[in-house]
Amino acid sequence: MKLPLAYSAEVTEALAKGRPIVALESTIITHGMPYPQNLETARLIENEVRAGGATPATIAVMGGEIRVGLDDETLETLAQADNVMKLSRADLAFAVAGGHTGATTVAATMICARLAGISVFATGGIGGVHRGAETTFDISADLEELAQTPVIVVGAGAKAILDLPKTLEILETRGVPVVTYRQDDFPAFWSRSSGLPSPLRADSAAGIAASFKMRETLDLEGGMLVANPIPESAEIPAATLKPVIEQAIAEAEAQNIAAKSVTPFLLQRIFELTKGKSLAANIALVQNNARLAAEIAKAMQS
Repeated sequence: MKLPLAYSAEVTEALAKGRPIVALESTIITHGMPYPQNLETARLIENEVRAGGATPATIAVMGGEIRVGLDDETLETLAQADNVMKLSRADLAFAVAGGHTGATTVAATMICARLAGISVFATGGIGGVHRGAETTFDISADLEELAQTPVIVVGAGAKAILDLPKTLEILETRGVPVVTYRQDDFPAFWSRSSGLPSPLRADSAAGIAASFKMRETLDLEGGMLVANPIPESAEIPAATLKPVIEQAIAEAEAQNIAAKSVTPFLLQRIFELTKGKSLAANIALVQNNARLAAEIAKAMQS
C-alpha cells in the first residue's frame, strides 16, 4: 500500500534539491492557543526555520493524508478547525484511515517525520512521566517513541509539569541519549535549569549531528533528545513556577482530570496563574528550538 503522505510544494522542492528540512508538530496550533494567535505563532516558528537556512515541514493529518508541510491556506484551515484529534502513536492510523483531522504530538510527529525522510524535529518540550505515575501509570508515549524512532528531537527539555527525575530515568533505561546544548544542567521548559544534571552535553550543532550519525553507523535504535535551554531573557525562574505548578496539579486532581486532558488543563491554568507569561515564554522557547534545529539539519548534510 502506498504511504498516505502529501507534501507541500515547499517541502517537495526541498526534498528534490536535497535541502535541510525541519519537522514541526501541529498540536501547538490546535491545542495550544486560540485563533488567530495560534496561526501567527505557527508562521513565526516556520519563519525561524527558514531564517536558519532550512525548510519547515509542519505535520498534520487532514483528509485521509499525512500532510508534510502546510501551505498558508491549509495552515489557516487547521488553525480554525474544531474537534481536532490530538494524535499519538495509538490513534495516528485510525485518524488517517477514517479521514479525521488530527494534530500530531511529539510521538506522532516523529513517526511521520521518519516516514517522510526527515531526521530533525523542533518542538516545545517532550512529554514524560506525570507526577503520581507510580499509581496512575500516566507516562507519555513520547518516551517510548524516542526509544525506537530515529529522529532528533529539539526541545527545551521535558515539560516542567512532569516528574523530571523519573522522566530522565526512563529515557536512560530505554537507551535514549539526552544531550543538553551548551550547559550541564537539564532544562525545565520555561526555566533554564531543573536542578538535575544533564546526562550529556554538546556545544555545537555539528557535534549533535555527528553523534546521531554515529548511532546510525552503530545500528542503534531510536532517536535523540536535544535539550535546548530557553533564552535567559524569556525564562521564568523555577522557584517562581513551583507554587503555580503545584496549584494547577492540585486543581486537576480535585477535578479528576486525567489522560490526554491533563497537559492541556495544566498549561491553561499555568497561563492563567502567570497572567500570560508562560505562553510568552513557550513561544520564545519554540522559536529558539526552531533555530537550533535548522542548524542541526544543515549539519546533518555535511
